[in-house]
Amino acid sequence: MPQGRKKIPFSGKAKKEQLKLKKQRKGRILQKTSPTSLNYFLILVSNMSFMQESEENETFDRTRKINYQSKMNPGAKTNKYALIFHKETAEELRKRKEMARQSLMPVEEKQLEIDANGYFPRELDFPKRPKWSYELSKQQLDSKENRYFTEYLNEIEKKMTSTELGFFELNLETWRQLWRVIEMSDIVLYIVDIRFSSLMFPPSLYEYVTKDLKKEFILVLNKIDLAPASLVVAWKSYFEEMYPSVHIVMFTSLPGYNLIGSQSDKAGLQVRRRRGRIHMAVEGAKTLLEVCKSIVGSEVDLSSWEQKIQEEMETESREDEKVEVGEVVEQKTVDTSFFQHERFKNGVLTIGCIGYPNVGKSSLMNALKGKKIVSVSKTPGHTKHFQTIFLTPKVRLCDCPGLVFPSKVPKTLQVLMGSFPIAQLREPYTTIKFLAERLDLPKLLRIHHPDNDNTWSAMDICDGWAKKRGFITAKAARLDSYRGANSLLRMSLDGKICMCFKPPKYHSRSDFWSEHPEVQKVIWIQGKSKEDNTLKKEIVDLYDSSEEVSDTEVPTKTQVDQTKTSSDDEDESSDDESADELQLITNKFALLHD
Repeated sequence: MPQGRKKIPFSGKAKKEQLKLKKQRKGRILQKTSPTSLNYFLILVSNMSFMQESEENETFDRTRKINYQSKMNPGAKTNKYALIFHKETAEELRKRKEMARQSLMPVEEKQLEIDANGYFPRELDFPKRPKWSYELSKQQLDSKENRYFTEYLNEIEKKMTSTELGFFELNLETWRQLWRVIEMSDIVLYIVDIRFSSLMFPPSLYEYVTKDLKKEFILVLNKIDLAPASLVVAWKSYFEEMYPSVHIVMFTSLPGYNLIGSQSDKAGLQVRRRRGRIHMAVEGAKTLLEVCKSIVGSEVDLSSWEQKIQEEMETESREDEKVEVGEVVEQKTVDTSFFQHERFKNGVLTIGCIGYPNVGKSSLMNALKGKKIVSVSKTPGHTKHFQTIFLTPKVRLCDCPGLVFPSKVPKTLQVLMGSFPIAQLREPYTTIKFLAERLDLPKLLRIHHPDNDNTWSAMDICDGWAKKRGFITAKAARLDSYRGANSLLRMSLDGKICMCFKPPKYHSRSDFWSEHPEVQKVIWIQGKSKEDNTLKKEIVDLYDSSEEVSDTEVPTKTQVDQTKTSSDDEDESSDDESADELQLITNKFALLHD
């Protein structure tokens, strides 16, 4: 092996001489390109004016690109599908930071009841593909769509101010993915997180699919394992009453038999440890199959899908195995040009999966297949373009990238929903404030006030969590409040800190919902026992509990360095009661015979 050259000392004086020679070389190059000194002066003036204009445009540019990557290959289009959102002003950030230092004002649990009609006014319609014809060339269609989308954004900004509008997608390429998925789908499968279901459901999309396109619309209430069964039934009834043409499916990609160990700790934090091998969520898949059969009738043969589910239901062995990674069947060259839809073409049912980021679209497809076929991530924008996967030879799934529709949902709520990447947040503390006013975070996290005070603020909670986890800044050795807030938001996104919104008048009819006949069906889909669901309800109802839990354990720096921030949860290691016990359900279909 050739030995490297020994480094030669390089003084500051020599560095200055090197920079001087470099400037002289650049000056000679400019003189060669400019025939006269006048031309050289004009070039300098034009460059200065261009810099001034760019600085002015930068001050007025309110957009911000997320997941933007530097182009390594000049011909590559790495940033074609980058997320683009409006950027907050410095004044907005300053006001929000001041709010985060104010004392928390706990709100009643009844205020978690929410009616989303005010968050999706009719003037905030989502962008639709303009009319096209086969006579248009690809360049003409592209120009027409760009002009339409620019006019659409201008109209939205005229109707709503930046403070009223929440984050929503500003990248035309991402909307083109939605247009193509809707066009090629026979059934539109819209997926929402049960915790924020009404805040993720745009009525304009429902009306466009059912009335304009005359297609069937299925609403999937996903992640129902994070909510009590009575709340799931209440949301199902709410959507059936508000949108009569919609088909409701309750689903979870993590039923009880796909988890190991205790699912909650002493204080109430939810812990979901996945098994090594992904099993098909047969209960949710069977429910979706029944809905699809009622829609297609005898036009499509779904016997292969039914047989696949039946074989999984008859499998009794649930032992851990190696993760099976299947091949993702996707289009190599994404074509978002116009597409003429043909219902059940070649006898194949095409189901388009649409929804906000982080609602579990890719996880749902993996759970339907019974193995990992689609890459999954908690970061919004992970799925760049739509992917087509054949569930069976007669059933095709189409995974659309997560889209944030225009709405008046506050930005703090959108962060909790997972619509905006947590790592890109410029100010996360007001989101912690919103969460802490509705959940008893000091008790859940078992933290002590950093200043030994009785009143808490959002910054105090972030500092208390940073102190407990050992998050210290590198230079000043202060408590890293930002990292503490980031960790808490990731725990909320993952469901460890769980806050569920409720439909209107839920608390006044809580006894009715807890005794509803469909509660047993929800428990069956969750893959849990009735006792587990009762415990889930007690955990969600935090303010009705008065049990005090104390914990003075502070991890060492070595322990912190060995733990990833994205999966931080010291309560998993502090719980030694049933951390390694397996809670297996011997017969998950026994609930149907009750």
